[in-house]
Amino acid sequence: MAQSNIKVAVQKFGNFLSSMVMPNIGAFIAWGLITALFIPTGFFPNENLAKLVDPMVKYLLPLLIGYTGGKLVHDQRGGVVGAIATMGVIVGSDIPMFLGAMIMGPLGGYIIKKFDQFIEGKVKTGFEMLINNFSAGILGGILAILAFLGVSPAVDGFTGALVVGVDWMVAHGLLPLTSILIEPAKILFLNNAINHGILSPIGAEQIRTNGQSILLLLETNPGPGLGILLAYCFFGKGTAKQSAPGAAIIHFIGGIHEIYFPYVLMRPLLIIAAILGGMSGVFTFVLLGGGLQAVASPGSILAILAATPGNVGSYVANISGVLVAAVVSFIVGSLILKTGKQTEDLDEAARKMQEMKGKKSSVAGSFTKQQGDVPASVQKIVFACDAGMGSSAMGASLLRKKVKQADLNISVTNTAISNIPSDAQIVITQEELTPRAQNKVPDAYHISVDNFLSSPEYDKLIDQLKNDHTTSKAEEEKNVSAENYTDSNDGLLKEENVFLNQHFSSKEEAIRFAGSVLVKGGYVEENYVEAMIERDNMTSTYMGNDVAIPHGTEEAKKNVLRSGFTVIQVPEGVDFDGEKVRLIFGIAGKDGTHLEILSGIAITCSDMNNIEKMVHAKSAKELMAIIQSN
Repeated sequence: MAQSNIKVAVQKFGNFLSSMVMPNIGAFIAWGLITALFIPTGFFPNENLAKLVDPMVKYLLPLLIGYTGGKLVHDQRGGVVGAIATMGVIVGSDIPMFLGAMIMGPLGGYIIKKFDQFIEGKVKTGFEMLINNFSAGILGGILAILAFLGVSPAVDGFTGALVVGVDWMVAHGLLPLTSILIEPAKILFLNNAINHGILSPIGAEQIRTNGQSILLLLETNPGPGLGILLAYCFFGKGTAKQSAPGAAIIHFIGGIHEIYFPYVLMRPLLIIAAILGGMSGVFTFVLLGGGLQAVASPGSILAILAATPGNVGSYVANISGVLVAAVVSFIVGSLILKTGKQTEDLDEAARKMQEMKGKKSSVAGSFTKQQGDVPASVQKIVFACDAGMGSSAMGASLLRKKVKQADLNISVTNTAISNIPSDAQIVITQEELTPRAQNKVPDAYHISVDNFLSSPEYDKLIDQLKNDHTTSKAEEEKNVSAENYTDSNDGLLKEENVFLNQHFSSKEEAIRFAGSVLVKGGYVEENYVEAMIERDNMTSTYMGNDVAIPHGTEEAKKNVLRSGFTVIQVPEGVDFDGEKVRLIFGIAGKDGTHLEILSGIAITCSDMNNIEKMVHAKSAKELMAIIQSN
């Protein structure tokens, strides 16, 4: 458990570092292009235009990182104070202060966030702007001075030691050994902590002094992954072999390294192929003098070529390093695949990869099983989610309405994934949960959606069902009874549980607020709040149409005392994994007594006009009336 917690903590740290750098990759590319074109050794040497290179790498890039880091912690004010604080480390050093920016940016955001929390509700009316401006200026100035005097020299010393260490490894031919750490780190999603926290900052300093850096090729080299995927093309089996060619193109040309991780997880010994391929590539880079003069992101062969210095020797070195890495990993990978006896399950490996990543994977959907046509004579459609309490109930309500409008007598119900009935013919889940649902009922037709409130899959399914469907009267009566919940729902949505004009800096803060309301209202025990956080971490509770419905896990149902709701209006929005949420419905459901009102909420929120009305409602009664009118 301790090792798992450490891994999760490092992953979160790496993701946070990545979140500071990735939004600013365009600026890195702009700097790289100007460097490649106009420095004395560039494609089109130009002394005047080359003057842009140093200011961009010394001021622009660190300031962008510092601002982004501060904004991640405390929105716009955090970004401003983070940028001010970052200026201190920039001026205090002669090297590009990427590491310093990654420290001072978030620190500045954190300090101003704590100050704002401290004075909340204590500032007299009319003085808000004065206090806000002066507090940001004073705290930012103090942090800039501290950064200039203390943080900058410390980062200078740390960076210098790392540079000396790298030079020593290069001089003694030991740099290839870094692949022993980097290649497994990529599979475990720890690469961001290494790449953006260490390699890029040192690489930028090497570019400034030497014109290129080999460090920028260590993690981005697509050769090891390409070799493994090619091995599957020739010696793989089943779905893995069929999908490997497409994955190889996405990986090598698109630069999405994540797509080959499940193939390694199917055969863990393939990590040896990745390590040996990486080591061979780095050895080739060192031997031939390879390197990049800008960050290559994503790790595509096209990005690597674009960031390669404009001379034949550099192109030969970089291309050779990629090809050697691919050949070595292909040979080793082929031997492992030919001699191994493990069963290949790409879907299970993709699910495992997503669990390891700790959040939704952008490529996991590429590995879901291919299906044929919708079954004939469908009688039972099941929406499934982890707990069967919130998202699946809303999705079922919307599809049930569409089924009725189409005069189709089909049962549409919802349940937890662990309780999906064996006779379910069509199962609809969020994309991340589809592999679990497929394992539960492999013979059903599975549909993945990422927006329960307005998915185009609903209308597509209805059109398909209209072509061939017959249902008995008994099934029709069963379907009607499925949505007529007889338990009383009086008092489930109370005026005191509606909160207007709220502001949250993170989704966790918003979810905890919703949970605290349910606890105070006597709907749930305190443990339910942590279960709400856990549920959203498993699969986002964002429903589409600017709506989120945080609720607990299936296991947390025991902590629900009675059904209840809270409605939270967030006009400025709060980020839920890249999606803007302006309405939050906190849910506690017990014995199905919440399903009727949840059905009404789902139908109301499926119309963006209603969303806008609720977001701009001026009173709790007005907002409740909009919900109850549907």
